[in-house]
Amino acid sequence: MSNPGEADSTPITSIRQLADYIAVGCKPSERFTIGTEHEKFGFRHSDFATPPYAPDGIRAVLEGIAATGWEQILDNGNPIGLKRDSASVSLEPAGQLELSGGLVGDLHETRAEFEAHFEDVRRAAEPLGLGFAPLGFHPRNTRAQMPWMPKGRYAIMRRYMPLVGSLGLDMMTRTCTVQVNLDYASEAEMVKKLRTSIALQPVATALFANSPFTEGKPNGYLSYRGHVWTDTDPHRSGIPAVFFEDGFGFERYAAWLVDEVPMYFVSRDGRYVDLAGQSFRRFMQGQLGNQEAGTATMGDFADHMTTVFTDVRLKRFLEMRGADAGSLDMMVAQSALWVGILYDDAALEAASALVRRHHWTAFAALRPLVPRQALDTPWANGTVRDLARDMVAIARDGLRARARRDAQGRDETVHLAPLEELVAGGPTQAERWLSRFNGEWGGDITRIFAEAAI
Repeated sequence: MSNPGEADSTPITSIRQLADYIAVGCKPSERFTIGTEHEKFGFRHSDFATPPYAPDGIRAVLEGIAATGWEQILDNGNPIGLKRDSASVSLEPAGQLELSGGLVGDLHETRAEFEAHFEDVRRAAEPLGLGFAPLGFHPRNTRAQMPWMPKGRYAIMRRYMPLVGSLGLDMMTRTCTVQVNLDYASEAEMVKKLRTSIALQPVATALFANSPFTEGKPNGYLSYRGHVWTDTDPHRSGIPAVFFEDGFGFERYAAWLVDEVPMYFVSRDGRYVDLAGQSFRRFMQGQLGNQEAGTATMGDFADHMTTVFTDVRLKRFLEMRGADAGSLDMMVAQSALWVGILYDDAALEAASALVRRHHWTAFAALRPLVPRQALDTPWANGTVRDLARDMVAIARDGLRARARRDAQGRDETVHLAPLEELVAGGPTQAERWLSRFNGEWGGDITRIFAEAAI
């Protein structure tokens, strides 16, 4: 989740003002960039336990990375993140380490950024006896065994989550994801990209399934992280109907945010004010009766936008949020899939046409099904693998049209290689792990940490 942002104290006067704030994200296609985010679980090499914040834990890792030229971000005096240029490192609730990468121009740069970050993390973690493994759901720990990081917003969410879903605390403490953030040129293009990508997120969940274990045993799912999101908070997650309403755009989205997504908090003088469950509309109207919260500002709205967890999140860009964290090749492939589909006009139209063959509710109905069977989930007259094959082919065409080449002369389609294998019938990451667990590992789940480590 996000680090604390720069507060904008401008008072909110209208929904149109909020829509205009989001619309600032529109930019010409020649200025489009790629921003990748991913999370990973820490573990101690000696006993595979999750490291605490301190001592000799996550705080020390942050401080070690900071020594390479990052500025620390503090919460009540505690380092809880880092920033440098357009990139940042932040902490998820149980110490999952997240890179929010810088804005880069092509997927070759994306891979290079991953590799550089992994080296920074290893350099900081190894002297502490720590490692990090990107997996969709923690394969070993119970919820009670996960530590909590000293970030003020997490205390509020920890109290509120059990009131709105049975798996929200698991989402916070025991999941890791990878996402790519992509641009749009106009309101109309935003709508087309949002509808296309959110309808296809269940397919991404299937392709990147990488969470088949819970508390040391197979859990019956290939993406347990995907299952967790089906019972986290229905008011701010999933595939909302509003995205497919006639006339949907920035203003309708802003109205949905303030009317239908409950608040968590506002930040005042370096501390969080608990407003969990309250209406942002009533806050705008000065009707909450909370003197400490005061007047609703644009900074409050910017924070509120970060508390929406839909499968694709609209901000001043679009966040693709349907995938489990996984291997380096797979996490770069996640960016490649969506860059190929969304950053070429012909590819976007082909993917949009693919989605329009079915009502959007068919894709929403697929969402709770794919966590169990992933690519083998029934779809139309075949399986989700058939739909994934079409998506990967469209992405391949889109990346080929972009013609962004690396030093060896290869275009960006090289980064789709793991997905080409999957749609040709290969096993998901989760299925590979299950095979290892039932075979060479002899049921010893701790073997996954060294093999999955960055």
